[in-house]
Amino acid sequence: MATKTISITEEAYERLASKKKEKESFSDVINRITNKVDIMSIAGILTEKEAEKLEENIKDLRKGYNKHLEKIRKEITG
Repeated sequence: MATKTISITEEAYERLASKKKEKESFSDVINRITNKVDIMSIAGILTEKEAEKLEENIKDLRKGYNKHLEKIRKEITG
């Protein structure tokens, strides 16, 4: 992963450091306070049944979308 060096004031550094949790990097702090969500933070929020239903709904949506695209393709190509 690429890194960048930035210059900040002492006051900004102290304010950022005050938000830092144990074993958290400054990058982690910035991502957390700017609302970048770590995908692993949502792991396990659905029950197995909810996850299966969600997956089923996504598959149904994709089928409908693919049928729509096929219809358009046929209209265009004759």
